[in-house]
Amino acid sequence: MSVVVLILLALIVGSLGHALTSMSSGPSRSQQMVKALAVRVALSVALFALLLVGFHFGWISPHGMHKGFAGS
Repeated sequence: MSVVVLILLALIVGSLGHALTSMSSGPSRSQQMVKALAVRVALSVALFALLLVGFHFGWISPHGMHKGFAGS
């Protein structure tokens, strides 16, 4: 499960980088930027849904902070 999450995060960052380079290239590549941002939104929604489904089925579980963590 964590591998899938990491892959989706990498794809989201890659899509955001692609949109940035498209935006930097000028108005001629605006369609590519829009497509890259749409892909990023779709991947983000898919990641959120995957996390919800994983929590529901018990594939992932929340954990509390350990005592003594964060400067305590």
